[in-house]
Amino acid sequence: MALLEVRDLSVVFRSRGHQRTGEQPVAAVDGVSFDVAPGQTVGLVGESGCGKSVTAMSIMGLLPKRGNQVTGSARFDGTELLSLSDRQMRDRRGRDLGMVFQDPLSSLNPVVPIGLQVTEVLERHQGTPRKQAAMEAAELLDKVGIPDPRRRLSEYPHQLSGGMRQRALIAIALACRPRLLIADEPTTALDVTIQAQILALLAELVRDTGTALIMITHDLGVVAGLCDEVNVLYAGRVVERAKRHDLFAAPRHPYTHGLLSSIPRLDSPRGERLVPIKGSVADNIPWQNGCAFAPRCPNAIDTCVEVTPEMAVDPLVSRRLLRCHNPVTATQREALT
Repeated sequence: MALLEVRDLSVVFRSRGHQRTGEQPVAAVDGVSFDVAPGQTVGLVGESGCGKSVTAMSIMGLLPKRGNQVTGSARFDGTELLSLSDRQMRDRRGRDLGMVFQDPLSSLNPVVPIGLQVTEVLERHQGTPRKQAAMEAAELLDKVGIPDPRRRLSEYPHQLSGGMRQRALIAIALACRPRLLIADEPTTALDVTIQAQILALLAELVRDTGTALIMITHDLGVVAGLCDEVNVLYAGRVVERAKRHDLFAAPRHPYTHGLLSSIPRLDSPRGERLVPIKGSVADNIPWQNGCAFAPRCPNAIDTCVEVTPEMAVDPLVSRRLLRCHNPVTATQREALT
């Protein structure tokens, strides 16, 4: 049974004075659907600007109240999150829902000691006495690998390294043992050894507590080592959904194939050039007119700019969903196998 069920989630942003200027609204998320079960890790993958973080922020109720319109459904354990009031969501966040944000320096309060930022979660949601909360906060910092945790409780975010700030954010998110954790690029700007430690910590959390984890990343190496199921997003829509091993063994959507082709490989001949995806995320067409990826797609055909592709079961792999008129063939995948 799914713990979180997201159905046709859409987020549309409108600029101030759009009625006067005639500026068209922007659909940052356009009909996204996926499920996350207890103990499962689901990845949301794509380039910057594909709608990954906005999807997470809308589920958590953290988008600004003005300038956007959120529609669809996000049911957590049978409760519709999108219909909850601000007060009800504040009761859920931290207790049942946790989130590790992308930039720890801007996510932590710079004028409040780390210890107080951890203990306030325990006091707010569990009613833990302050002295006991301080002891539990030190245990949390120790659990996430921060050395000398009791001393760190009195330190401020600027006194910690980037890796320790990220660990402190994880400690805050894990304080009340949430049933669902959303990790938004948790390893951005960290060196590879710290990245590996944080990913191992998240994997241990899922394994030991049965927490459902949504991993938002553009790093397919993170996906390969952590996720059970992967959703590849482009221009606000899921274009391919597959189990991790199926996705890496045989990418079917040209965008997924392009992302994998852009990754350096240890077994590649020396001096071989990478094959990047041409253009940028801004080079697209509206989904209503065809496939948004068509202007950048090497497999594009006339149908791609005339008919909107629907999400359907891949005829070659029944466990995969695909949104494409002309998927990647086995011959095109030879360079990746």
